[in-house]
Amino acid sequence: MKKKVAVAMSGGVDSSLTAALLIEQGYDVIGVTMTLSDESREAGGSTAVSDAKKVADELNIPHYVVNYHKKFKDDVIKYFISEYAKGRTPNPCVRCNNTVKFGSLLKDCLELGADCVATGHYARIEQDEKTGRYLLKKGLDVRKDQSYVLYTLTQDVLKHFMLPLGNYSKEKTRELAGKMNLPVANKPESQEICFIPNDDYKAYLKAKAPHILKPGDIVDVNGNKLGRHEGVPLYTVGQRKGLGIAAAHPLYVVGLDVKRNHVIVGENKDVFAKGLVAKDLNFITRDDFTEKFVTTAKIRYGAKECECTVEPLDNGNLAKILFSEPQRAITPGQSVVFYEDEIVGGGGVIKNIIR
Repeated sequence: MKKKVAVAMSGGVDSSLTAALLIEQGYDVIGVTMTLSDESREAGGSTAVSDAKKVADELNIPHYVVNYHKKFKDDVIKYFISEYAKGRTPNPCVRCNNTVKFGSLLKDCLELGADCVATGHYARIEQDEKTGRYLLKKGLDVRKDQSYVLYTLTQDVLKHFMLPLGNYSKEKTRELAGKMNLPVANKPESQEICFIPNDDYKAYLKAKAPHILKPGDIVDVNGNKLGRHEGVPLYTVGQRKGLGIAAAHPLYVVGLDVKRNHVIVGENKDVFAKGLVAKDLNFITRDDFTEKFVTTAKIRYGAKECECTVEPLDNGNLAKILFSEPQRAITPGQSVVFYEDEIVGGGGVIKNIIR
């Protein structure tokens, strides 16, 4: 009996080729498109649904549309606004992957009789023959590697997931999609957060959550008042532009103090820190976290990895991470992800900065 795979089809070239490759490999494939919110590019009636259906028709596979509006609003949008209100900079894609794609979608597809769910992420899943443990690895295309946003995957989820594009480059994906006559082979890539129009999160917060925006003071690292801000959530660590302050040297946001309603600015050297404390930890390569270990980590999607020590705090519920070199703009709310060469060790959410 053929293994049944549900492919999360967003209407883009990556997920479309994922479906085509799995059919070629002999799997029984169905396409599933999630609608997440009325503002999202996955909204019902949008090009996401119609393009995914065109591809499914071309491939002659069943196509289903699932509505996750309430789940997405409760778990992603409310979290997004709440994190900004607390002076943190969230990563909604990590949150969505964890709760919606690898939570609700996986559960619903398994209940519908699928053996696995596949997505078009550029990363790899392999099983260690010696231990039986599933490993998450970087995609071979360094520029497209998306393993960072997948660090929350657990062993129970990894065994039901497939990532067929992990061995391909984006160029190869488009080339194969063209050869297979997929109608989305040349569709432009969408980079922005799916529910933020024009990738303008500040306009989104002003429209959807004006109650969290209270004007206050911009102060330097010594507490001296330099200017006024429109609301702490409109600023992020490392930001230089849009501060509205005249100074003899460039100034950057180095911290956000929600209690005092202050945006704290300093020189470039003040943006660097030696470490951080992380929460909401997930480890892929280990079962427990009781001892300090050395690894490499990166503090945001586009950052370079740096060697660090990872030490358990609070019985392993928190991690203290100290880097071998100071890191620029460590940002609470973003994720720190651990790497062992090409293997993802796990990660967590940045709780606070260690100067």
